Amino acid sequence: MSGSLQSASEKSGLPPGSLVHVGEVLEEETHITLLDYNRDAIEERQISSIEELLPYRARQSITWVIVEGLRNVALFEQLGQYFDIHPLVLEDILNTHQRPKFEDHESYLFFVLKGVLIEREEFSIDFQQVSIITSNKFVFTFKERLDDTLEPVKHRIRNSKGQPRSQGADYLTYMIIDTVVDEYFSIQDALDDHVDTTEEELLANPSSRTLATIQKLKRQVNNIRRSISPLREVLNALLRSDTELLQKKTLLYFRDVHDHVLRVYESIETYREMVSSLLDIYISSVSNKMNEVMKVLTIFASIFIPLTFLAGIYGMNFQYMPELKMKWAYPALWVVFIVIPVVLLAYFKKKKWL
Repeated sequence: MSGSLQSASEKSGLPPGSLVHVGEVLEEETHITLLDYNRDAIEERQISSIEELLPYRARQSITWVIVEGLRNVALFEQLGQYFDIHPLVLEDILNTHQRPKFEDHESYLFFVLKGVLIEREEFSIDFQQVSIITSNKFVFTFKERLDDTLEPVKHRIRNSKGQPRSQGADYLTYMIIDTVVDEYFSIQDALDDHVDTTEEELLANPSSRTLATIQKLKRQVNNIRRSISPLREVLNALLRSDTELLQKKTLLYFRDVHDHVLRVYESIETYREMVSSLLDIYISSVSNKMNEVMKVLTIFASIFIPLTFLAGIYGMNFQYMPELKMKWAYPALWVVFIVIPVVLLAYFKKKKWL
């Protein structure tokens, strides 16, 4: 099936294992990078088809295949054919709305993660699905976009002949997952900056713009939580797995990644509570501001009510009003008009209403 679908609901009626890309197209063309390495040598190049990987199956090395851009469904059909990947796994890779998960398929392991890309100035967070298939000598990584997320892993492989180059495919998988998880730590720094800025603005001069910022922060924190929370289950399932594709010494590194995930999750929960508190503070600030306005209006009303009462009395057109014939009636009324506000203001100040 060609083309891409925007949502999983559009696949309704298709048989299980139907290969069709689901999600936003972040990369029109598919880019395939090959890194084949052992302790003594490394080969890195771009390839255009799965057939070019077949000679590497006979080599005594680790072959890392990075696929960036998921629209080329034919490529995934070839992958399933030549490397015996289950159609349901390929379907999950192409469906970019997957929840992070881990599956043990005996001859290979399958991971789904959510990678992040942060725009710190606007605090804009984009997510992309990162899928990993790990076999004995091959590691396939599938990403939605062409970016430098995995550049730190490539750099370690290129510039080290020690542990990264002497370990197996399970250690490479650890490095990939660790790099994806470490990106979440940069979210903490961005959240710190934006929460502090929003809190200062909230206390100084809250506005509708402040409310929009708080709502955006709340939405982004919830999205981050949905991405990081399932990773606890993923790594727990991995650590409990008895697969022969993971060496015991590599499990120690995965435990460290699990600790990182817990730390990030706890910090995200803290920020979630902080953002909710910001919303409560905004509501309180707006209410206090409204109360201040109402207090000023009430004071003005309290001052002018007696004056309006006197003006109403002497505005009546009765013929027999003796005060109208008095020489000092008008100045005396002005004295009353001045004395009443002064006395009321003094009383309000004494009661600390001003």
